[in-house]
Order: sequence, then structure tokens, then C-alpha cells
Amino acid sequence: MALLLRNGRLIDPAVGLDAICDMIVGDGRIVEIGEDLTIPEGEIIECAEKVVVPGLVDLHAHLREPGREDEETVASGTRAAAHGGFTAVCAMPNTLPVCDTGSKVRFLVERAEETGVVRVHPIGAATVGQRGETLAEIGDMAAEGAVAFSDDGRGIQSAGMMRRVMEYGMAFDAIVVSHCEEESLVRNGVVNEGAVSTRLGMPGWPAAAEEVMVDRDIRLAELTGCRLHLAHLSTAGSVALVRAAKERGAPVTAEVTPHHLFLDEDVLGPSYDTYLKMNPPLRTSSDRAALLDALLDGTIDCVATDHAPHALHEKEMEFELAPFGTTGLETALPLIITNLIEPGVLDWADVVRLMAHGPREAFGLSPVCLGSGSVADVTVIDPEAKVEVCKEWFVSKSSNSAFNGAMLLGRATEVLVEGRFALKNGKVVD
Repeated sequence: MALLLRNGRLIDPAVGLDAICDMIVGDGRIVEIGEDLTIPEGEIIECAEKVVVPGLVDLHAHLREPGREDEETVASGTRAAAHGGFTAVCAMPNTLPVCDTGSKVRFLVERAEETGVVRVHPIGAATVGQRGETLAEIGDMAAEGAVAFSDDGRGIQSAGMMRRVMEYGMAFDAIVVSHCEEESLVRNGVVNEGAVSTRLGMPGWPAAAEEVMVDRDIRLAELTGCRLHLAHLSTAGSVALVRAAKERGAPVTAEVTPHHLFLDEDVLGPSYDTYLKMNPPLRTSSDRAALLDALLDGTIDCVATDHAPHALHEKEMEFELAPFGTTGLETALPLIITNLIEPGVLDWADVVRLMAHGPREAFGLSPVCLGSGSVADVTVIDPEAKVEVCKEWFVSKSSNSAFNGAMLLGRATEVLVEGRFALKNGKVVD
């Protein structure tokens, strides 16, 4: 059945499009874009005052299945992704058991086909059990659909092992995603090392613990030629290293999360709010400013959520014992609109670059554009919609958001995945 999206503002810098026009979708693809289009029969969605963009992609989500289905599942996590405006998510491998074999990647692919409402791209572990000791089955996982390889959740501590991962991965044109954390420097740190950690009496986590690993892995990527993606950058020093590496032509891409863009250590206070406990931790205001500058000048390639759902009882533990992480799939787009679009820091073409094209290019995913013949992965956004971040807002099984209580502007109203509704009128379509 044909679908007509009418009178929306269609934006896609990849094809030079920014115009109020119509879009016809049929058989999973964009059939035509133009003015005053009609269809003989089918469904019409009025998109006046809305923005229509290529489907958003999140490169960094934790879906928790298998092993922690109390926190999230493929079904609930993809529903949360659709609610947040995403047409695809990349699932990190630190599940129970770890996704480190071809059969485990196949499990995730099949589970997503059975229960998912948006696309799921598996990320396989780089080492067996993410222990950093033995190479995982990178070739088998690539054959089953893994799009990248990472020991996310902890860094590969041995430079020799990381080199081996990269050299072996080169045989499969693999992308290695680095979680940059030098554990001997982090030790038992839980917040950024500095004035705030001292004031709160909490163990500190120095910026150098990230930066030495960023530098190491960039050098290894240059040595091996392997494509490297740096997860959740959080410091000005990391940004400077990536900027210099790109100037040298290193095969490096990088991401930043909304919580590192819009929060810093100054929000931590005597309440010891565990929803603000992150890995890496919230850094200084100057770090946050450097991250934003890097996003604007292209040093950082994309925004990723690091969606990390946790059970309520876990986040109710003491700060030092509670798990790291915040949910992110459902708040990322409203946060970008509120903090960057509304004040004019970014325009909509930047959002498409950072949340649609940039993620796909970083991981080599199939391109999508607003052009005739392209697969119909599309996100429709109401930039004026009001969002109150609260437990009732979330579709995810978990509501451990660092932004609980915030009033935000803008949200997705429709999400199409290969022409099929995953979100319609703001409601997830199962």
C-alpha cells in the first residue's frame, strides 16, 4: 500500500534537499519526492510544521539480552529506539554470555527479526569473554552479521592484544570500537578526578585514564591500518588527539554522548545521585565545551547514546556500588533539539550529518537518503512538541535517565523502517 508524507520539511544535505514538499513511499522504498503529489489509494500522513529526515542510527546501545532481560530486551530496547526516532541501533556485546561467537551473533540477528521493531546491527566482542586475553571469533561473527568489534564496558588493557585484534580484523575489513579506559589509572574511581571528587570525598577517575588509551589505539590504528572508532569521548585531551590524528589521515572516527555534551561534574552534589554515575564519568565544563567544538568542526563524527538501562534496585545502591550508565535512546533527539537546534548552535542539516549519515559512514552501514529509490528508513520530527522526562515517558524497561525531570522540546512522531511504521503518531507500532 502506498504512503504519502505530505507538506513536511524534507532535509538531507547528502542530496542537497531542504524544502517543503511531499514524499511517496511504496514497497519499502521512496518512490517520489516533489510538490503536490497524490496517490490513488493508500495512507496520507500530514507532516506540516514537521521535519522529515533520513532515519536516525544509534551506534552504541546496550540491549542486555541475553542475561539481563529484567533491564532490557531486544523487543523493549528497539521499541525505545523507535520512540526516540531511531530506525537502527548497534548492540554492544557485553551481555550474559558475552556475544563473542558467530552463533551468538546469529541469536541476536534472529531475535531482532522475531521481536524487534527497528534494525539491530550486532557488535561482536573483540576478545573471548571480553577478558582481553584471546581473540574472539571475529571472522565467524562477521559472517553472521556483526558490523564492528569491541570489548566495550572495559578497555583492552594489553597494547599487544589490541594490535592483534586490529591485525586479525584487517582480514575481514573489521571496524574496532575502543572503550578507552586504562584500568591501572582508574582503579576504583567513580567520578572525574578533581575538585568535585575531592569535595564529595569520592575516588577520582583522571582524564588521563581515557587519553592514554585514545593515543595508544590511534597509534595502533596507524600502525596496522585498521579502522578505529572511539566510543564516548569525554575529555578535551581526547578531542585534541583525535583532531591531530585526522589531520595525519589516520583511519579514525569518534562519537560523543548527549550526557557528556550537556552535563558536567558540577551537577554532582550531596545527594550522590547514582543516575549521574557514568563510564566515562561526567567531566569538567571545559571538557564539555571542547566536545561541542569538536562536534561542530567535524572532529567528532556522530552522536551516540550509550543507552545503558539498569534495574531500579541497582541504582538505589550507594554511589560507589551502583552500576555506571544512563538510558539514552528516548532522550537523545529531544536533548539535541533543545540544547543545539533551538538556540541555533546546529541546524537540521547538522543533525542529519551527526545522527543519520555520520553513524552509517562510521560503521560502513548501507547508506540511506531522501531520494527516489532509496530504502524508506525515515524519521519524522515535531520540533515543537513538549517532552517531560519522567518514568511514564519511557518505553524502555528501565528509566535510569540522567535527565529525569527535564522539560525538553521536540520528539519523533513517525518512524519508518523499510516503509513500515515502527512509530506512528508518537506511539510504537509492534
